[in-house]
Formats: sequence, structure tokens, C-alpha cells
Amino acid sequence: MCQLLGMNCATPTDITFSFRGFSQRAGVTSDHCDGFGIAFFEDKACRLFVDNQSAVESPIAELVRNYPIKSRNVIAHIRKATQGKINLENSHPFSRELWGRQWIFAHNGDLHDFNPQLAGRFTPVGNTDSELAFCFILEQLVKRFGYVEPNLNQIFDLLLEISPSIAEHGTFNFCLSNGQALFSYAITKLNWLVREYPFKPAQLIDLDVEVDFSELTTPDDRVAVITTEPLTQNEVWTAFRPGEMILFQHGQNIRAEMTHVARLERERLDPSLKRVTKADQY
Repeated sequence: MCQLLGMNCATPTDITFSFRGFSQRAGVTSDHCDGFGIAFFEDKACRLFVDNQSAVESPIAELVRNYPIKSRNVIAHIRKATQGKINLENSHPFSRELWGRQWIFAHNGDLHDFNPQLAGRFTPVGNTDSELAFCFILEQLVKRFGYVEPNLNQIFDLLLEISPSIAEHGTFNFCLSNGQALFSYAITKLNWLVREYPFKPAQLIDLDVEVDFSELTTPDDRVAVITTEPLTQNEVWTAFRPGEMILFQHGQNIRAEMTHVARLERERLDPSLKRVTKADQY
């Protein structure tokens, strides 16, 4: 399956260090060779680069590795095709406009027998299960909120509600952003960390490269990095719990919750994890 990379920052930051290591997994340290893409938000709009060549061979990827585009929200993807041809229209991330903003989505996983009926406003260009899931999510947002743009917590609540129904069809890990924040959800595998003051050196796993971030940052900087597999070997990464949704804004984890289905399953396996409500106290 594919691999995801997301970045959410307090101040505009470039992703060249992380992307250098991440892109090695497109043919050097792993076999995710069926296309790549990366999106950099600039307020409501974004720069989107996609290619059906691997991130190792693509001249576009070489540009990204060497051109420090600064952004507060970035989503990247390297593809190992499970559904859909290896062509440009099937390369993640996918982009759509909603409420006057660009929305960017990338998926890691494989969905089977997922055939939602779409109303027509959001229609897949390619033939991947991933883009279909993206269109379905956007359609559910419009169905719930209409012409009034919801706040981040309202978006989070809806994603937390509908993601399990999509995940019933297979593996569903994703990164989603509208330029204001970054939403991430994992069923199987995602990891995250936050780099903040005082910054320390970081050593890539996939490439013999080390950067001392204390020499390149200020106390105002803070960066959250989300990825399928940890990118560095000398930093502490936190794994998503199965069924966990996390909202990242200003370079930090501002809200994390388990879906109702995932929480019930954890409590079934370990009753000590059961939440105590006010009703339980009487």
C-alpha cells in the first residue's frame, strides 16, 4: 500500500528534510514506485505537484527536494497501486474546492466493495477507491453543513462519525487539510511527532542526512510531522491508536479522539479503559 507524509506548522516551514527521506521509499528503501504527489498550502489555495513517475525518478520530486517551499500545511504521498491504473489522474493527493477553499486528501489503504452513491457535485477524475472516498467525505460535509462553512471542531466531529463506515471496507488511513489545519486518521499505521523549542538534531532513517534544527529555527517555530513510518531514528514518534483521529493546528496536536467503534472495541478487550461518565458515578 501507499505511504503518507503530512506537516502542520506554527509558522511557514519547508519540508525538504522530511521529504528527502520520505521519497527514498519510492524505490530505494521501499517499493512505493507508482507515482507521487505533494501539496503546499498558501492560505486558502495550494501548490499541487503530482507525477505518475516514482518520487526517486521524477524531476518534479527533485525540484521539491531542493526547493524550500514554505507552508503551514503540507500533504505528500508515495503510491504503491492497489486499485486504479498508474497514471496522473490516480496520483495523490487529490484536490477539490469547497466553501472557497482548496481541500487536499491523501489515503493509505485499500477499500473493497466501497460504492457510495454520489450526488454529482464531487466526482472522481480517476478510478481509485481513495479519490472516491474523498468525494464521499466532501459530499457528507456539504450534506451536513450546506452553504455555511463549519469550524474545525465541527469538521472533526463529522470525520470521526463517518470514517468508521468507510473503514469497514478495508484499510483507511488518511491526511486531509483545508489550509486551516490538518486532520489525520488511522486504522492501521500512522505516526507523529512535534518539533519545538529547544530544537535538537534529527537523523533520517532512509538517508544518511542529519540536520540540527536548533541552527535553523526560532523559539516561535513548531512543527508537527505525520507519517506512515517514522522518518528519523533519534526522535520519539507516537503511533496512532487504531481508530484514532487527530487534529493538528499551529504545529501541535490540539484534539485527539477515538471513533466510537474503536473505543468500544478497546474497552471490550480491556475493561479498565472504560470511560467513567457522570451517570456511572451515581
